[in-house]
Amino acid sequence: MSFSDSDSSSHGGEKDYKVFRQFSRDHIGMSKLELARSLSPWILYEMLGSTSGGSKSAWKVLIMDKVTVKVMSHSCKMADITDQGVSLVEELFKRRQPLPSMDAIYFIQPSKENVVMFLSDMSGREPLYKKAFVFFSSPVPKEFINHIKSDTSVLPRIGALKEMNLEYFPIDSQGFITDHETALEELFSEDAEKSRKFEVCLNTMATRIATVFASLKELPVVRYRADRTQYASTAKTRDLIPSKLAEAVWNCLLKYKSIPTFPQTETCELLILDRSVDQIAPVIHEWTYDAMCHDLLDMDGNKYVLKVPSKSGGPPEKKEVLLEDHDPVWLELRHAHIADASERLHDKMTNFKSRNKAAQVQSSRDGSELSTRDLQKIVQALPQYNETVEKLSLHVEIAGTINSLIRDMGLRELGQLEQDLVFGDAGAKDVINFLRKKQDASPENKLRLLMIYASVYPERFEGDKASKLMQLARLSPEDMKVVNNMQLLGGSSQNKKATTGFSLKFDGKKTKQATRKDRTGEEETWQLFRFYPMIEELVENLSKGELPKNDYSCMNEPSPTIQDKSQSSSLRARQPPAAPAAAGPTEKRPAHSMRSRRTATWARPHSSDDGYSIDSVLKNAAADFKRMGQRIFVFIIGGATRSELRVCHKLTAKLKREVVLGSSSFDDPPQFITKLKLLSEKDLNKDAPQPNFW
Repeated sequence: MSFSDSDSSSHGGEKDYKVFRQFSRDHIGMSKLELARSLSPWILYEMLGSTSGGSKSAWKVLIMDKVTVKVMSHSCKMADITDQGVSLVEELFKRRQPLPSMDAIYFIQPSKENVVMFLSDMSGREPLYKKAFVFFSSPVPKEFINHIKSDTSVLPRIGALKEMNLEYFPIDSQGFITDHETALEELFSEDAEKSRKFEVCLNTMATRIATVFASLKELPVVRYRADRTQYASTAKTRDLIPSKLAEAVWNCLLKYKSIPTFPQTETCELLILDRSVDQIAPVIHEWTYDAMCHDLLDMDGNKYVLKVPSKSGGPPEKKEVLLEDHDPVWLELRHAHIADASERLHDKMTNFKSRNKAAQVQSSRDGSELSTRDLQKIVQALPQYNETVEKLSLHVEIAGTINSLIRDMGLRELGQLEQDLVFGDAGAKDVINFLRKKQDASPENKLRLLMIYASVYPERFEGDKASKLMQLARLSPEDMKVVNNMQLLGGSSQNKKATTGFSLKFDGKKTKQATRKDRTGEEETWQLFRFYPMIEELVENLSKGELPKNDYSCMNEPSPTIQDKSQSSSLRARQPPAAPAAAGPTEKRPAHSMRSRRTATWARPHSSDDGYSIDSVLKNAAADFKRMGQRIFVFIIGGATRSELRVCHKLTAKLKREVVLGSSSFDDPPQFITKLKLLSEKDLNKDAPQPNFW
């Protein structure tokens, strides 16, 4: 198996620093400019440019399985594939037409069934294709290689047989998933460890995480959240999941260390957590434009369907739009507070109309004659005018819809209560009063509020206390199941002493608790933007070398080199904090101000003259690669959130270290609640029989 001819590592300080998502595209062979500039020709020819000496004149077939199709779709578009000379894309297990005059590129997982199907395609007197270039998405067991070599009719028809180490799914410039949508159910449900799916899920997850580091040629220091019980012998299996995954990842990485071009010393840091580290982040209302779109709108992934006026004057037509990185307005505003995004969209539209000649004429037709020069300027400006107005109008409409939903659903008051609970500014009385006054609030929003309340005050849900709250909130037993299942993730602290005597009549002597400290004094921000996920503190402590060793163990002790580099980059990133304004100890924040402060500077990328974002914060940081420290990877078992991804972008600019978020899946609140509800289902042990292929 070939790995790479290039021996340059990708971590900070090397000749060409490349952002995370770029690597998956380079491995597939998409970015020829970047390839020529910073990588050896090996990468381009490994996949789509591998046949016929890399000539595009010879068309070829690309064959993938269900997993590698997803990998490809997360990394590039169909146009990118056809640009590399691929005329046909086929699925491995579907009936395919013989094309004996064409070469075939197989991008498949190293599984028994895939190898058997490949051999059946290429063996015998009449193979389906002229020559096969086979690329496996992860390391191939030796028995599979021996089985391929044993078929003497296939061997001469193989043009390449290599490992790509590309079995992760990029979802963002700094995020990836392993595509385990049922990880919560398979790892944390009752008696999950008795199911075969438990080990399969962990091992597959570990393999896919390891391919991230193989692709980047990084060797991490592997840290993980340690078991929270005093003795490992008494710990429940679900408490040991981070340690089990860390061990499996490290075992995969040890195999890569035998490759000469793979780093032999640590080049980055990996922190493995599970969803119990923060059960509030998946359900609290996150007030960024991105999160509000996915939380409040009826979206299918990144696809949104809206109604637009018909050009023929008929009824409104449906139009599908993708809210992705190729949209510069989305790229600029996605991490901004929804109120700030709305304001900036209005400013963009106003500024654009004041500068664009076509817009000026469109808005101020007074019947006067236009000069030839004016007409020429209008014609030149029309394409830009139409395209820009269409994009800005799209986001103006989306932001308007979100603001209407916020108002109609009363989310400002709910959001204020959620954040006050998290920061210890509200307690049982406030929750009970809200549930009594807001009986018309949606069941989902009331459930999310009670889930936050249970995370902050777990003792309030002991015995029959939970059922009384559910009755007050008019929630169903199915909803009650969701709150109970939070305990399966270990979210309720065992150290808090239970209080006695609970009544829906609030006892004013009860004390308030906080799950995290208020950090709004550290930077300018908007009201209802106080919340931050726990990984923000964890990553900052990791970067400073202050992560508690008792709580976060290490699979491989880091060498002094990586410790020195981490601490030096952390020192460079630290800036003396501005002195907060003097305030009395009892001073209260305004309860419903959407705009008490402005958006933090990290959320404002550089903009061009027309108000469009030129690049993300990360790309500007990467241009100054010599100042970038070593990467930090955080992997969350059980699903990551948009607030956690936002924090990774923020910390990259703050720490001058690229922070990459990985997870088994990427969940919005409704998805997380549905998955949590399934934890107490009893159908996990129904394992399907495994086929015998040889």
